[in-house]
Amino acid sequence: MSLMNLSDLSILLIEPSAMQRKVLLTHLIEEGVSKIDGVETGEAALDLIQNYVPDLIISAMYLPDMTATDLLSTIRATESLQDINFMLVSSETSFKALDPIRQAGVVAILPKPFNHGDLRRALRTTVDYIDPEEIELENYDITALNVLLVDDSVTARNHLKRVLNSLGIQNIHTANNGVEAVQILSSAEFDLIVTDLNMPEMDGQQLTQFVRNEMGNSYVPILMVTSEADEARLGHVQQAGVSAICDKPFEPQSIREILYRVLDERT
Repeated sequence: MSLMNLSDLSILLIEPSAMQRKVLLTHLIEEGVSKIDGVETGEAALDLIQNYVPDLIISAMYLPDMTATDLLSTIRATESLQDINFMLVSSETSFKALDPIRQAGVVAILPKPFNHGDLRRALRTTVDYIDPEEIELENYDITALNVLLVDDSVTARNHLKRVLNSLGIQNIHTANNGVEAVQILSSAEFDLIVTDLNMPEMDGQQLTQFVRNEMGNSYVPILMVTSEADEARLGHVQQAGVSAICDKPFEPQSIREILYRVLDERT
Protein backbone atom coordinates (compact mmCIF):
# COMPACT_ATOMS: atom_id res chain seq x y z
CA MET A 1 0.00 0.00 0.00
CA SER A 2 1.24 3.49 -0.84
CA LEU A 3 2.52 5.56 2.08
CA MET A 4 1.82 8.80 0.20
CA ASN A 5 -1.39 10.76 0.80
CA LEU A 6 -3.30 13.09 -1.52
CA SER A 7 -2.38 15.94 0.82
CA ASP A 8 1.29 15.31 -0.06
CA LEU A 9 0.75 16.06 -3.77
CA SER A 10 2.14 19.21 -5.37
CA ILE A 11 0.13 20.31 -8.41
CA LEU A 12 0.63 22.76 -11.24
CA LEU A 13 -2.72 23.90 -12.63
CA ILE A 14 -2.72 25.38 -16.15
CA GLU A 15 -6.03 27.00 -17.01
CA PRO A 16 -6.57 30.33 -18.83
CA SER A 17 -10.12 30.73 -17.51
CA ALA A 18 -10.29 32.29 -14.03
CA MET A 19 -13.66 30.65 -13.44
CA GLN A 20 -12.41 27.17 -14.42
CA ARG A 21 -9.31 27.64 -12.23
CA LYS A 22 -11.53 28.47 -9.29
CA VAL A 23 -13.69 25.38 -9.89
CA LEU A 24 -10.66 23.10 -10.09
CA LEU A 25 -9.04 24.70 -7.04
CA THR A 26 -12.22 24.15 -5.03
CA HIS A 27 -12.30 20.44 -5.93
CA LEU A 28 -8.59 19.95 -5.23
CA ILE A 29 -8.79 21.67 -1.85
CA GLU A 30 -11.79 19.50 -1.01
CA GLU A 31 -9.54 16.47 -1.53
CA GLY A 32 -6.98 17.89 0.89
CA VAL A 33 -4.52 19.15 -1.74
CA SER A 34 -3.00 22.47 -0.68
CA LYS A 35 0.28 22.72 -2.64
CA ILE A 36 -1.14 24.18 -5.86
CA ASP A 37 0.46 26.62 -8.30
CA GLY A 38 -1.66 28.16 -11.05
CA VAL A 39 -0.62 29.62 -14.42
CA GLU A 40 -2.49 30.59 -17.58
CA THR A 41 -0.07 29.67 -20.38
CA GLY A 42 2.15 26.84 -21.53
CA GLU A 43 5.27 29.01 -21.49
CA ALA A 44 4.60 30.06 -17.91
CA ALA A 45 4.23 26.39 -16.99
CA LEU A 46 7.51 25.45 -18.70
CA ASP A 47 9.33 28.30 -16.94
CA LEU A 48 7.99 27.19 -13.56
CA ILE A 49 8.85 23.49 -13.90
CA GLN A 50 12.43 24.29 -14.87
CA ASN A 51 12.93 25.36 -11.24
CA TYR A 52 10.29 23.32 -9.43
CA VAL A 53 8.95 19.98 -10.68
CA PRO A 54 5.40 19.26 -9.44
CA ASP A 55 4.00 15.78 -8.81
CA LEU A 56 1.14 16.43 -11.24
CA ILE A 57 0.27 18.88 -14.00
CA ILE A 58 -3.43 19.48 -14.63
CA SER A 59 -4.02 21.32 -17.90
CA ALA A 60 -6.75 22.54 -20.19
CA MET A 61 -6.39 21.50 -23.85
CA TYR A 62 -6.33 24.92 -25.46
CA LEU A 63 -3.99 27.47 -23.91
CA PRO A 64 -3.32 31.01 -25.25
CA ASP A 65 0.10 30.08 -26.64
CA MET A 66 -0.07 26.33 -27.33
CA THR A 67 -2.15 23.21 -26.91
CA ALA A 68 -1.78 20.70 -24.09
CA THR A 69 -0.46 18.30 -26.74
CA ASP A 70 2.35 20.73 -27.61
CA LEU A 71 3.11 21.26 -23.94
CA LEU A 72 3.21 17.54 -23.12
CA SER A 73 5.38 16.81 -26.18
CA THR A 74 7.90 19.40 -24.96
CA ILE A 75 7.85 17.93 -21.46
CA ARG A 76 8.29 14.34 -22.64
CA ALA A 77 11.19 15.40 -24.88
CA THR A 78 13.05 16.84 -21.88
CA GLU A 79 14.90 14.03 -20.11
CA SER A 80 14.70 15.55 -16.64
CA LEU A 81 10.93 16.07 -16.97
CA GLN A 82 9.88 12.84 -18.67
CA ASP A 83 8.31 11.31 -15.56
CA ILE A 84 5.97 14.20 -14.68
CA ASN A 85 2.39 13.03 -14.30
CA PHE A 86 -0.07 14.85 -16.56
CA MET A 87 -3.86 15.14 -16.44
CA LEU A 88 -6.03 16.76 -19.12
CA VAL A 89 -9.33 18.46 -18.29
CA SER A 90 -11.11 19.40 -21.50
CA SER A 91 -14.43 19.47 -23.33
CA GLU A 92 -12.59 18.16 -26.43
CA THR A 93 -14.05 14.85 -27.68
CA SER A 94 -12.29 14.37 -31.02
CA PHE A 95 -10.32 11.11 -31.18
CA LYS A 96 -7.77 12.78 -33.46
CA ALA A 97 -7.17 15.58 -30.96
CA LEU A 98 -7.06 13.37 -27.87
CA ASP A 99 -5.11 10.36 -29.16
CA PRO A 100 -1.65 12.04 -29.08
CA ILE A 101 -2.28 12.89 -25.42
CA ARG A 102 -3.27 9.29 -24.69
CA GLN A 103 -0.21 7.96 -26.50
CA ALA A 104 2.11 10.25 -24.52
CA GLY A 105 0.96 8.68 -21.28
CA VAL A 106 -1.40 10.58 -19.01
CA VAL A 107 -2.95 9.91 -15.63
CA ALA A 108 -6.44 10.72 -16.88
CA ILE A 109 -8.50 12.69 -19.38
CA LEU A 110 -11.45 14.31 -17.64
CA PRO A 111 -14.32 16.07 -19.43
CA LYS A 112 -15.66 19.53 -18.69
CA PRO A 113 -17.67 19.51 -16.51
CA PHE A 114 -16.06 16.60 -14.68
CA ASN A 115 -17.29 14.30 -11.95
CA HIS A 116 -15.61 14.88 -8.59
CA GLY A 117 -15.29 11.13 -8.08
CA ASP A 118 -13.33 10.85 -11.33
CA LEU A 119 -10.96 13.59 -10.18
CA ARG A 120 -10.41 11.80 -6.86
CA ARG A 121 -9.67 8.57 -8.71
CA ALA A 122 -7.19 10.34 -10.99
CA LEU A 123 -5.42 11.88 -7.99
CA ARG A 124 -5.12 8.46 -6.36
CA THR A 125 -3.77 7.08 -9.63
CA THR A 126 -1.12 9.81 -9.51
CA VAL A 127 -0.12 8.64 -6.04
CA ASP A 128 0.09 5.08 -7.42
CA TYR A 129 2.48 6.28 -10.15
CA ILE A 130 4.66 8.17 -7.66
CA ASP A 131 4.69 5.55 -4.91
CA PRO A 132 3.85 2.26 -6.65
CA GLU A 133 3.21 -1.09 -5.03
CA GLU A 134 5.33 -3.87 -6.50
CA ILE A 135 3.23 -6.75 -7.78
CA GLU A 136 3.59 -10.15 -6.08
CA LEU A 137 2.76 -13.25 -8.13
CA GLU A 138 2.36 -16.77 -6.80
CA ASN A 139 3.63 -18.53 -9.92
CA TYR A 140 6.32 -16.12 -11.10
CA ASP A 141 9.28 -14.23 -9.71
CA ILE A 142 8.31 -10.78 -10.94
CA THR A 143 11.95 -9.69 -11.16
CA ALA A 144 12.72 -12.61 -13.50
CA LEU A 145 9.69 -12.10 -15.76
CA ASN A 146 10.73 -11.68 -19.41
CA VAL A 147 8.51 -9.14 -21.23
CA LEU A 148 8.35 -8.01 -24.86
CA LEU A 149 6.93 -4.48 -25.24
CA VAL A 150 5.76 -3.51 -28.74
CA ASP A 151 4.75 0.05 -29.67
CA ASP A 152 5.71 2.33 -32.57
CA SER A 153 5.64 5.42 -30.31
CA VAL A 154 8.86 6.00 -28.36
CA THR A 155 6.94 8.14 -25.87
CA ALA A 156 4.31 5.43 -25.31
CA ARG A 157 6.99 2.75 -24.96
CA ASN A 158 8.86 4.79 -22.38
CA HIS A 159 5.67 5.43 -20.41
CA LEU A 160 4.67 1.76 -20.41
CA LYS A 161 8.19 0.71 -19.51
CA ARG A 162 8.17 3.05 -16.50
CA VAL A 163 4.87 1.58 -15.32
CA LEU A 164 6.10 -2.01 -15.72
CA ASN A 165 9.36 -1.15 -13.96
CA SER A 166 7.40 0.37 -11.07
CA LEU A 167 5.57 -2.96 -10.64
CA GLY A 168 8.89 -4.76 -10.28
CA ILE A 169 9.32 -5.95 -13.89
CA GLN A 170 12.90 -5.34 -14.99
CA ASN A 171 13.56 -7.59 -18.02
CA ILE A 172 11.83 -5.64 -20.79
CA HIS A 173 12.75 -5.96 -24.46
CA THR A 174 11.21 -3.47 -26.90
CA ALA A 175 10.12 -3.53 -30.53
CA ASN A 176 8.89 -0.70 -32.79
CA ASN A 177 6.19 -2.76 -34.54
CA GLY A 178 4.92 -6.26 -35.18
CA VAL A 179 7.53 -7.07 -37.83
CA GLU A 180 10.36 -6.28 -35.44
CA ALA A 181 8.56 -8.19 -32.67
CA VAL A 182 8.33 -11.31 -34.87
CA GLN A 183 12.08 -11.17 -35.49
CA ILE A 184 12.73 -10.99 -31.74
CA LEU A 185 10.24 -13.79 -30.99
CA SER A 186 12.03 -16.07 -33.46
CA SER A 187 15.09 -16.18 -31.24
CA ALA A 188 13.83 -15.64 -27.67
CA GLU A 189 11.02 -16.75 -25.38
CA PHE A 190 8.90 -14.39 -23.30
CA ASP A 191 6.56 -14.73 -20.33
CA LEU A 192 4.39 -11.81 -21.49
CA ILE A 193 3.84 -9.70 -24.60
CA VAL A 194 2.51 -6.14 -24.17
CA THR A 195 1.55 -4.53 -27.47
CA ASP A 196 -0.14 -1.50 -28.97
CA LEU A 197 -2.87 -2.10 -31.56
CA ASN A 198 -2.34 0.57 -34.23
CA MET A 199 1.17 0.23 -35.66
CA PRO A 200 2.68 0.38 -39.18
CA GLU A 201 3.85 -2.70 -41.14
CA MET A 202 2.23 -5.19 -38.74
CA ASP A 203 -0.30 -4.06 -36.15
CA GLY A 204 -1.10 -5.61 -32.79
CA GLN A 205 -3.93 -7.76 -34.11
CA GLN A 206 -1.73 -9.19 -36.87
CA LEU A 207 1.05 -9.80 -34.36
CA THR A 208 -1.36 -11.67 -32.09
CA GLN A 209 -2.59 -13.79 -35.00
CA PHE A 210 1.02 -14.59 -35.97
CA VAL A 211 1.89 -15.67 -32.43
CA ARG A 212 -1.24 -17.79 -32.04
CA ASN A 213 -1.44 -19.27 -35.55
CA GLU A 214 1.95 -19.14 -37.30
CA MET A 215 4.02 -19.80 -34.17
CA GLY A 216 1.39 -22.06 -32.63
CA ASN A 217 1.93 -20.36 -29.28
CA SER A 218 -1.36 -20.46 -27.40
CA TYR A 219 0.05 -20.03 -23.91
CA VAL A 220 2.03 -16.75 -23.80
CA PRO A 221 -0.23 -13.99 -22.41
CA ILE A 222 -0.72 -11.04 -24.78
CA LEU A 223 -1.86 -7.74 -23.27
CA MET A 224 -3.17 -5.16 -25.75
CA VAL A 225 -2.85 -1.55 -24.52
CA THR A 226 -4.74 0.73 -26.90
CA SER A 227 -6.74 3.93 -27.31
CA GLU A 228 -8.91 2.28 -29.98
CA ALA A 229 -12.62 3.02 -29.42
CA ASP A 230 -14.13 1.02 -32.31
CA GLU A 231 -16.01 -1.82 -30.61
CA ALA A 232 -16.17 -3.89 -33.79
CA ARG A 233 -12.40 -3.74 -34.23
CA LEU A 234 -11.82 -4.54 -30.57
CA GLY A 235 -14.06 -7.56 -31.04
CA HIS A 236 -11.80 -8.80 -33.86
CA VAL A 237 -8.80 -8.24 -31.60
CA GLN A 238 -10.39 -10.40 -28.92
CA GLN A 239 -11.03 -13.13 -31.48
CA ALA A 240 -7.38 -12.98 -32.58
CA GLY A 241 -6.42 -14.36 -29.17
CA VAL A 242 -5.36 -11.54 -26.89
CA SER A 243 -5.46 -12.33 -23.18
CA ALA A 244 -6.67 -8.86 -22.13
CA ILE A 245 -7.26 -5.36 -23.47
CA CYS A 246 -6.39 -2.25 -21.46
CA ASP A 247 -7.46 1.28 -22.43
CA LYS A 248 -5.17 4.30 -22.72
CA PRO A 249 -4.93 6.14 -20.41
CA PHE A 250 -4.76 3.39 -17.81
CA GLU A 251 -4.22 3.10 -14.09
CA PRO A 252 -1.28 1.10 -12.71
CA GLN A 253 -3.83 -0.80 -10.62
CA SER A 254 -5.58 -1.92 -13.82
CA ILE A 255 -2.30 -3.31 -15.20
CA ARG A 256 -1.62 -4.95 -11.83
CA GLU A 257 -5.02 -6.69 -11.78
CA ILE A 258 -4.68 -7.82 -15.41
CA LEU A 259 -1.24 -9.31 -14.73
CA TYR A 260 -2.62 -11.23 -11.74
CA ARG A 261 -5.33 -12.64 -13.99
CA VAL A 262 -3.29 -13.55 -17.07
CA LEU A 263 -0.19 -14.77 -15.26
CA ASP A 264 -1.33 -16.34 -11.99
CA GLU A 265 -4.87 -17.49 -12.66
CA ARG A 266 -4.10 -19.22 -15.94
CA THR A 267 -1.62 -21.67 -14.38
